[in-house]
Amino acid sequence: MKESNFKYIFNGLIKENPTFVLMLGMCPTMAVTTAAMNGLGMGLSTTVVLVLSNVMISALRKIIPDTVRMPAYIVVVASFVTIVQFLLQAYVPSLYAALGLYIPLIVVNCIILGRAESFASKNGVIASMCDGIGMGLGFTCALTIIAAVREFFGAGTVFGVDVLKHLGYEPISILVLAPGAFLVLSVLTALQNKLKAPSATNVPQGEAIACGGNCFNCADKICSENHGKLAEAKAAFLAQKEAEKKAKAEAAAAAKAAEAEKTE
Repeated sequence: MKESNFKYIFNGLIKENPTFVLMLGMCPTMAVTTAAMNGLGMGLSTTVVLVLSNVMISALRKIIPDTVRMPAYIVVVASFVTIVQFLLQAYVPSLYAALGLYIPLIVVNCIILGRAESFASKNGVIASMCDGIGMGLGFTCALTIIAAVREFFGAGTVFGVDVLKHLGYEPISILVLAPGAFLVLSVLTALQNKLKAPSATNVPQGEAIACGGNCFNCADKICSENHGKLAEAKAAFLAQKEAEKKAKAEAAAAAKAAEAEKTE
């Protein structure tokens, strides 16, 4: 496997995490993260579908007519979702019951269709597989973190194991209710901003994410033009910052010189 393919995995996990950075797939993120096991199960289910659909669509990208590509992608994704749904129903019925309607809704998850359109349809099978792994694991980590925080403070447990209850902790029940998902996500995003980590609300001017997260091997003309515009905006932004820094340094030097003259 080429070293560049590992960049796709890192890209999905950290640089352009679908939940924390691109803010995609918010429906399952908000709905199923009441418990860490639910978040992990939904994330891994989505990862399997994402990897398999990326591989299949990449392998068929030269065969699928451009005019019917979206219906074809949906058929491919729906097929793998059905397989995953039957496997969960047969072998993990408790998780299947907990996730409920959100398993078949993986078919229309914007992360899966977005990667199919922006990446798998333009790149090779191995690269598409790595992209699916990275985005899927990034989504899984994000869901598990959010769900673990909600379960820890909202129920005093993590993965169903009693952590705080025996200490007399009074759970904050709102965190395992619908508003809790928005609250926890907003707090985690605020921490990202505080720590200067990549996030949808912490992208400096001139560094906006282009092409839906497909920053490698851009083949689309419009996408390439967007990257060119972003590069120009970034250069102008850096030049402005450098000029402001220089002006401040000159002002500080002038003030210091004036103070020295007064002292003399």
